[in-house]
Amino acid sequence: MEIDYQKLAKELRKRILEMIFQSRSEHIGSSFSCVDILSVLYLGNILNVNPQNPEDPNRDRFILSKGHAAAALYVVLSKKGFFPEDILNTYYKDGSKLGGHVTRGFLPGIEASTGALGHGLPIGAGMALAAENDSKKYRVFVMLSDGECQEGSIWEAALFSSHHQLDNLIVIIDYNKIQAFGETNKVLNLEPLRSKWENFGWEVKEIDGHNFSEIKSAFQNLPLKENKPTLIIAHT
Repeated sequence: MEIDYQKLAKELRKRILEMIFQSRSEHIGSSFSCVDILSVLYLGNILNVNPQNPEDPNRDRFILSKGHAAAALYVVLSKKGFFPEDILNTYYKDGSKLGGHVTRGFLPGIEASTGALGHGLPIGAGMALAAENDSKKYRVFVMLSDGECQEGSIWEAALFSSHHQLDNLIVIIDYNKIQAFGETNKVLNLEPLRSKWENFGWEVKEIDGHNFSEIKSAFQNLPLKENKPTLIIAHT
């Protein structure tokens, strides 16, 4: 059945807002900016994952490197069937498995503990290289925030990934142009962002991160180029 993504977008945002309001927490904007992309990846079956077998060794891996957007990932994982929807009511509360940043080991579907920015891509690059070395066919998807690209570890991992020709690695930058201290490019200018990544050996595509046709199209023909890692810059 065809998914009504516009209707789904409203439903997911409403649930995120309820969770954050009830827990008196934060990071509404960073959750809203990436939830459309997450919905296509998981609910549009771009990712090869199975809630009934969450540790399948051949599954695709998704790492939310911008771990502060945990609420968005929790909502989508619940919708996919990784855990019951009522668990969302415990978000950010004492004793909950749903922390303010994602943590592996508490819930199925979480591939890495993140939140300290700059670590998701190094982890993902290692996973992608392991897949190549083990002749496995799974892919690794990593979502970064734009402000996170000010971290040196991101660029080290970017260079590592192109050097090893990791075409099973797909990175998405949630380019919402805002970070904790203000506008991203006023805090530390990333532009020209596309050419920087291209110069590091990546194949790059830019999309509107809230246009579902563009999101689906970007993920339907991967990798963008053989023997090169893929970067999707999603303007949100």
